[in-house]
Amino acid sequence: MPSYSIGVDLGGTNLRIAAVDERGTLLEKTTIGTQVSLGREAVIRDMVGAIRNLVSNLHGAGELLGIGIGIPGIIDKDTGLLRESPNLPGWSDFPVAEEIQRLLGKPVMVENDANVAALGEKWLGAAREFKSMCMLTLGTGVGGGLVLDNKIWNGMNGMAGELGHLAVDPDGVPCNCGSHGCVEQYASATAVVRMAHEAIAAGKAPQLKHALKEHGEKFSAKVVYLLAQEGDEASRVIFEKVGSSLGIVIAAIINALNLPIFLVGGGVAAAWPVFAPAMFKEVKRRSFVYVATMPDPDAPQPQKKRTIIAQALLGSDAGLYGAARLPMLLAAEAVASK
Repeated sequence: MPSYSIGVDLGGTNLRIAAVDERGTLLEKTTIGTQVSLGREAVIRDMVGAIRNLVSNLHGAGELLGIGIGIPGIIDKDTGLLRESPNLPGWSDFPVAEEIQRLLGKPVMVENDANVAALGEKWLGAAREFKSMCMLTLGTGVGGGLVLDNKIWNGMNGMAGELGHLAVDPDGVPCNCGSHGCVEQYASATAVVRMAHEAIAAGKAPQLKHALKEHGEKFSAKVVYLLAQEGDEASRVIFEKVGSSLGIVIAAIINALNLPIFLVGGGVAAAWPVFAPAMFKEVKRRSFVYVATMPDPDAPQPQKKRTIIAQALLGSDAGLYGAARLPMLLAAEAVASK
């Protein structure tokens, strides 16, 4: 009998829900607004209602294995509690999985959104040929996820994979986490905009100054990227900093874990052409293994195995696929244990 599961991307702005079968086929997808201002109960009600409607539309598609939910926040893996989420005020220490499971009567698994994005890319994306991988997600902040031997690595209490808070400069820019010089302060969309403002204030970026005046509140990392592509020196230097900061972090993880593939995803990853050269340069300078982009199957095999660094492929759907994968893995473990 065919089966499928539901993947949920619970963000502070949008609530995205998808049904995915065990072959990775997207059966149906829906998006609604996350009404955070109306309170936790309203968001839960909307989520459960949308899941029920989606399941109803898929009558005859097979057995629903369960629901996986990706949330931007700290998940206590022992208790299933959402300890804290910057995008969901009032949700601290809330048993999300337990509550949704009570309402729907199906297994529910909750996981950090960057972790499920990594799992999605491992299952169906750029890392599908590998058992282990690492993914950095460059958005408003920098998220991270580790998949080791086909499973998300959560660490002792769910805090593994906080790669955005690895330091690239111990005396660098203060970070909201309380440390200094975290890669999040140099490789996120927020960081790109901050560095652009700093360049403007220093009087070294006339084109950025003009762009800021033109775009006003809509001045963004994408604007800086487009200027860098056009050859603006100040914008190019900013993305060189993005790349070199990523390179320092990736090289450190390569040296520590010797993983076969690293992916860079998230909105800022679209600027790959302007930050990747500096990233590769830094990785090659600091790591102990040969580094390459995606492998050419026709090329002769080098004597040393290559560490691959590439862009993620699934975009914003990576988290949906990864969340949907969670109940499938749980069901497979249950069968294997019998």
